[in-house]
Amino acid sequence: MEFFISQRPRQYQVYLDDLMFKRAIERNIGIIGEAMSKILQLDADIAITNAKNIKGTRNYVVHAYDTLEPHIIWNIVINDLPKLKEEVILLLK
Repeated sequence: MEFFISQRPRQYQVYLDDLMFKRAIERNIGIIGEAMSKILQLDADIAITNAKNIKGTRNYVVHAYDTLEPHIIWNIVINDLPKLKEEVILLLK
């Protein structure tokens, strides 16, 4: 996902105006959520903030695509994914 984000200005309007960018972000959030679902099956107490919400977000993106709120997705990209990345790096050490 970082590749997609690094290729464009980190601006909400850019996200809104670029359908391919939006779909790439949504797809990647779905993949992250699916991975989290599988991780939770192995370790329900994993030290990742909001692990169950990450899994739920995958369901939101995949099943409620017709009602997705772009500001919610963008908030995840800007605020939640950097925190998730930090936590995953710590777990891998």
